[in-house]
Amino acid sequence: MMRPASTLLWLLLGWTGLGVLAAIGWLPLAAWLAFAVLVIVLAAFDARRLRAQPSPAVQRELPPVVPLGPELVVNLRLRPQGKRSLAFELHDLHPGGWPVRGMPRRLSLPPGRELALDYALTPTGRGRFDFAGTHLRLHSPWRLWTQRRTVGEPAGLRVYPNFAPLARMAGLSVEVASRSVGARLQRRRGEGTEFHELRDYRIGDSLRKIDWKATARVARLVSREYRDERNQQVVLLLDCGRRMLAQDDRLAHFDHVLNASLALAYIALRQGDSVGMLACAGEDLRWMPPQQGNGGMDMLLGAGYDLQPQAVATDYLAAASALQARQRRRAFVVLVTNVRDEDDEELRMAVRLLSRRHLVLVVSLRELALDQAAANVDHELDTAIRAAAAMDYLAQRDAMHDALRRAGVAMLDVSCSELSGVLVERYLAVKRAGRL
Repeated sequence: MMRPASTLLWLLLGWTGLGVLAAIGWLPLAAWLAFAVLVIVLAAFDARRLRAQPSPAVQRELPPVVPLGPELVVNLRLRPQGKRSLAFELHDLHPGGWPVRGMPRRLSLPPGRELALDYALTPTGRGRFDFAGTHLRLHSPWRLWTQRRTVGEPAGLRVYPNFAPLARMAGLSVEVASRSVGARLQRRRGEGTEFHELRDYRIGDSLRKIDWKATARVARLVSREYRDERNQQVVLLLDCGRRMLAQDDRLAHFDHVLNASLALAYIALRQGDSVGMLACAGEDLRWMPPQQGNGGMDMLLGAGYDLQPQAVATDYLAAASALQARQRRRAFVVLVTNVRDEDDEELRMAVRLLSRRHLVLVVSLRELALDQAAANVDHELDTAIRAAAAMDYLAQRDAMHDALRRAGVAMLDVSCSELSGVLVERYLAVKRAGRL
């Protein structure tokens, strides 16, 4: 699309002024007509030169998968196609609504030279997103016209939950990696539940660890090494209902749940266990059977990257029935939700159903906004009413949690910032106690 630039508009405004002067007799009519012909010729010639100017080739360098949260750097390479210097404004057609730094750009591309530039984006949501191309606004040589062009190839991008912390844990031991996400590990008592290997006796080993037969064969003290039992199963039961739409720290609660679930899955897979997932929102279900090893983490990321919370009520009983039908082997089932007083009977029935075969943990997320409202007590009437309402709601919520605990439901009440550490901490405690 070609549009007149400001220079041409000023020329047309001057031509109009000359027409006023010619109308009142202060300027010959021939001069006004000659100026009009000159503007038309210049504009036509300049427009023709702009149309003939080839667009630069634009190549975008973009990873196919990025994590949610960290800033993404996008690289662009521009290569001129003509023999003249080209001045233009550039804007990459990135997904709308994302904070951007370094766009748009005003550039001059000399002939025969390739230009490289980059800009930064911050993904604000998970799922698949598209870059529609690169938008250019070119100027004609005499700056009488501008033309908009879209060049470059469209590209797709998948935004996954924030897996960057997992990469930082890759070279760490399980205990150090667990502490890095906030887990408070208790000093270990006793031994693991599965024999691992024989090794030389170390000072401090208990007499129960010494293998006397092996000691007699090699004529030196040999101890048995144990480890936690492997090849157990962990199933993440994800609530994708309307309660997960609440936000803390610019992220929806559901995104916090996904990030914490990835941390738990990473530790569990490092321990030799299998991890699966069942996501439920209303009547919609997504099931991923437990998997081991690196394939388990890849499948978990691929299956959950485009999950979104929906404005529907969560049916805990239907989710429990679906999990019972799909997961036959005993597993450690972790349900992360936001428990409220109306959930009493339904949640209790769902946990009772799952507990027939599985070890179940229910984690209830606290809403930071409610804690802040309850703590914000001052002399303003509106603020005082809001604080009283928040305190009353939180009291009812705590009473609901206590009632579920008395009914035998394993309950945790945590904030989003504590979630990763608490999940890993409880999982390792279950492993070391041999409860599975």
